[in-house]
Amino acid sequence: MKAYHEWRHVFKLDPAKPIDETALEQLCESGTDAIIIGGSDNITEENTLDLLMRVRRYSVACALEVSTLNAVVPGFDYFLIPSVLNTRNTTWLNGLHHRALKEFGHMMNFEEVLSEGYCVLNKNSKVAQVTEAETDLGKDDVVAYARMTDQLFHMPIFYLEYSGTYGDPDTVQEVNHILEKSQLFYGGGITSVEQAEEMAERADTIVVGNVIYTDLKTALKTVHAVKKQVDERQ
Repeated sequence: MKAYHEWRHVFKLDPAKPIDETALEQLCESGTDAIIIGGSDNITEENTLDLLMRVRRYSVACALEVSTLNAVVPGFDYFLIPSVLNTRNTTWLNGLHHRALKEFGHMMNFEEVLSEGYCVLNKNSKVAQVTEAETDLGKDDVVAYARMTDQLFHMPIFYLEYSGTYGDPDTVQEVNHILEKSQLFYGGGITSVEQAEEMAERADTIVVGNVIYTDLKTALKTVHAVKKQVDERQ
């Protein structure tokens, strides 16, 4: 199993979306570095645990991105805890985190817990609506949130979340340039090999999600595209 800082390509699966066994096997055996389980709505303990058990038949690393405390179950390699930096509602910045630590803090293994500075940039996405994110941001705003994550909060991950739309490569490049310690995750709108390659040039970790459910063949091809781009950078 690869540690999170070695992840270059990740598939993100939504527990609320059906996926058959053949497709799941292809994803888990594709050479991707990890499977992240998470979503914005209709996430339950039951569907999260079911998907975890299915993924666990394979050797790939598996992480839970926590969006609701009701769906937190043991058995993951990592628990990713997003703090939405550009939210208008502090519940999504630290409110849920306080509740979680109050209830579960005494039993948590913090070596498995990774905080993510989240910057949500697609105003039409479900995650932006749920978290009341302020998405009308310039490049300087995004860079400031990246510095906040990296230099002020010392979070291990800064996540640029375009969620359903393809992001601005220049913004991703600029963020990557200023980050010193935080790992840059990019997610959103990757629907082609070319887009995967373009963002792999600019981000540390590429997260591929929605295209899994619309074009599995292309989703699988992004693994090689990202790894090839990483090899060329080294």
